Amino acid sequence: MSSFKKATRTRAKARVGIVGPAGAGKTYSALQMAFGMGGKIAVIDTEHGSADLYATLGEYDVAPITPPFTVQKYLNLIKEAEKEYDIIIIDSLSHAWAGTGGLLEEVDKRAGSGNKFAAWRDVTPMHNSLIDAILQSPAHIIATMRSKTEYVIEENDKGKKVPRKIGMAPVQREGMDFEFTLVFDVEQSRHFATASKDRTSLFDGTCEKISRESGERLKEWLESGDEPPVQKINDQQRKKLFADMGKDVDPEALKTKFGVESSKDIPAAQFDEVLAWVAEVKKGVIGEP
Repeated sequence: MSSFKKATRTRAKARVGIVGPAGAGKTYSALQMAFGMGGKIAVIDTEHGSADLYATLGEYDVAPITPPFTVQKYLNLIKEAEKEYDIIIIDSLSHAWAGTGGLLEEVDKRAGSGNKFAAWRDVTPMHNSLIDAILQSPAHIIATMRSKTEYVIEENDKGKKVPRKIGMAPVQREGMDFEFTLVFDVEQSRHFATASKDRTSLFDGTCEKISRESGERLKEWLESGDEPPVQKINDQQRKKLFADMGKDVDPEALKTKFGVESSKDIPAAQFDEVLAWVAEVKKGVIGEP
């Protein structure tokens, strides 16, 4: 049997990065795109309540993260939001990297005056866990990232030389932007966005403000592919399940409850629900079917 199969594009969840300097309108752009996509919106806010400033634009819920900006705080809120919301806006992802208590501080704290290479061995898995949470989320993810800024001298319409602030690389670990399907660079003065990475080909060569129509176009593209296969629980999750069940829960009862022929057929999206059912059976809260 061949290991190869015909390439097909399946339906997907949005993984969008919006990069720009302070004042570029990253939060506003993220919200406009989310409104265009439709669904319940959650905002993870590290920007001192900036998301609340746009409450008149539409309906969304906000959860703040205050210093220290640890990866675990991000992970906890992403997991919580996935239970109820269709779109998660992370505003901003940069704090997990360079903010107070972020990954760069973790490296300095662990390294002290010693070897930073050893510290990175501990910190890199933390960074990877955040990437995995974003990539594997069942929700659409839109993440804003601050960019390093630089000034260029330009001539204005009156012939005078004036400075203009431009965005550069995102304040994030090098290569982080490659994890996204779509990355916009938003400039500070006119808030126009260009796509520095676009696997959708929807925004190649365009220079425009991110709008609700942008979200509508993206949503249509995401849903135009084939239905993706249902992801099943992995070996690590099965071990966790069997350890929780022990001898107190009949495997046949579990299969009957969730309509599967084998524990290998349990959808990954139902894993938490299965564990909760096992816990209730063991406590005697509910009986086995």
